Amino acid sequence: MAKKSVRNRNEKRRKIGNRLRAKRDQLRENISNIHLSDKERAVAAHQLQKLPRDSSPSRRRNRCKLCGRPRAYNRLTGLCRLHMRIATVSGMVPGMHKASW
Repeated sequence: MAKKSVRNRNEKRRKIGNRLRAKRDQLRENISNIHLSDKERAVAAHQLQKLPRDSSPSRRRNRCKLCGRPRAYNRLTGLCRLHMRIATVSGMVPGMHKASW
């Protein structure tokens, strides 16, 4: 089980990222727009660098909703492999069952 501080840090990064997503996208669009002058593009790049690090989506980590485990994360359910197995065996995930052959 992940420490609460690590889970809270990841949650903080998610909130900051959601709040600044539109601004970050606009600045990236300005940087890649070839119709703007070089100076305007450089200003946009500088403003993008000034944004908080934690607003970047690459700083976030997918974690299990139940235990906060960062490895073996399943995007479909939001669970790690351990809780995914428990949910599958108990019939909580529709359409999934334990393999037997």
